[in-house]
Amino acid sequence: MTTRRYRLKLATWTVVRECGAPSPRILSTPATVAELARDLLREHDDDKEHFWAIFLNAQNHYLLHTEVSVGTQSASLVHPREVLGPALREGATSVILIHNHPSGDPTPSREDLRLTRQLRDAAALLDLNLHDHIIIGNGTASWASMAERGLI
Repeated sequence: MTTRRYRLKLATWTVVRECGAPSPRILSTPATVAELARDLLREHDDDKEHFWAIFLNAQNHYLLHTEVSVGTQSASLVHPREVLGPALREGATSVILIHNHPSGDPTPSREDLRLTRQLRDAAALLDLNLHDHIIIGNGTASWASMAERGLI
């Protein structure tokens, strides 16, 4: 007889906010976005790429985040409709992209640059602003902002 052990991660949050009241979290600098990204990564203890989209209102107040894709150790599949569709449904005016590099090196790859350009152009067609694309290096304190590097 083989015994298997399973681990279940379960958490429930209830957020209550007055109707129409903005979120108190303002994401106006890459450092504050990187802090949120580290919080998102703490929930995942694997060595896969995770890709999130964060939606903001016109005052850069956090509205919602969604995990768009979970990939492999070196790639994740992301399509503009999975990023921009929820942004439109939530009434967002801006989008911030976040993903991690399991290697620990947050340097943007050629594919990261291509995807960011594609999402920026698609967002512009829908009158959405792509604020930034933050890459977090797993297991390190390092991160890279494409906006700070002039790549958006």
